[in-house]
Amino acid sequence: MLATTERVELLEYAEQLGKMVSESDVAEYYRLCLYKLRTSRESQKKISRFIKLKDQYEEVQRFGKYHPDYKSVMMEIREAKRDMDLDDRVAEFKRAENDLQSLLDEISVFVGGSVSKHIKVPTGNPFFDTGSNCGGGCGSGGSCGCSA
Repeated sequence: MLATTERVELLEYAEQLGKMVSESDVAEYYRLCLYKLRTSRESQKKISRFIKLKDQYEEVQRFGKYHPDYKSVMMEIREAKRDMDLDDRVAEFKRAENDLQSLLDEISVFVGGSVSKHIKVPTGNPFFDTGSNCGGGCGSGGSCGCSA
């Protein structure tokens, strides 16, 4: 691959864009929430409990309702998930994560649209998916039934 001036400029612009995202308020808030989450013993206990129960849940799922511990494991995993999701630091982190993902989706749609309005950008967010029967973000090459 031959490095042209145009390619070098594009790479420089991409680096600048990445730096702007990294230095944005949204990214800074995400890092702050991640730090709070990782340093909270209470939150980490809840997450660890959920992960441990998730392993048990996967074992129980192999046999379904015929497993002897099916009901107890199902009840415990739901309680642990609710307990973890209602933790203030976990909820704050999830909101920050969604905000950062939305920013990245907006940038992806903008860059894709700058090249061509026909470019499909897989955002996973129906707000940004427009233009085709499948929502524009399938990325499957038409196997979903769209006219990709």
